[in-house]
Amino acid sequence: MTATPDIDDFTRPFWDAAAEGVLLIRRCATCLRPHHYPREFCPHCWSEDVGWERASGRATLYTWSVVHRNDLPPFGDRVPYAAAVVDLAEGTRMMTEVVGCGAGQLAIGMELEVAFRAESDGVTVPVFRPARPHGQSSSPSQTPSPSRR
Repeated sequence: MTATPDIDDFTRPFWDAAAEGVLLIRRCATCLRPHHYPREFCPHCWSEDVGWERASGRATLYTWSVVHRNDLPPFGDRVPYAAAVVDLAEGTRMMTEVVGCGAGQLAIGMELEVAFRAESDGVTVPVFRPARPHGQSSSPSQTPSPSRR
């Protein structure tokens, strides 16, 4: 059993971009609204005129829960971890994990930036970490796979 998603022809651009350190979202050409998770139609107006768009990688923390027990691989080796929902700068929400800080440092509205973690099965997943202060480089990077942080 794997905890990473099955990749199909439709979602392959998302996962290929993540492997290159790029976060993609979908945007509707009809109503212009972004959405995530990737779908072949717009969840707002039902148009099928949607396409991939490069996201900035900036987000704010909307909510989170610290998971202390998870028996599914690879999560059992990572507990505790912060499962989160973030508001992307582009205007849509995304489920993710916050890395690089302790649970006591998390706060609603905190600024985050995307990072990417290579999983043992070869899939690279976007995760988020606290944003670096202005003036420091905030380019996306890889996070280590063994992830007790």
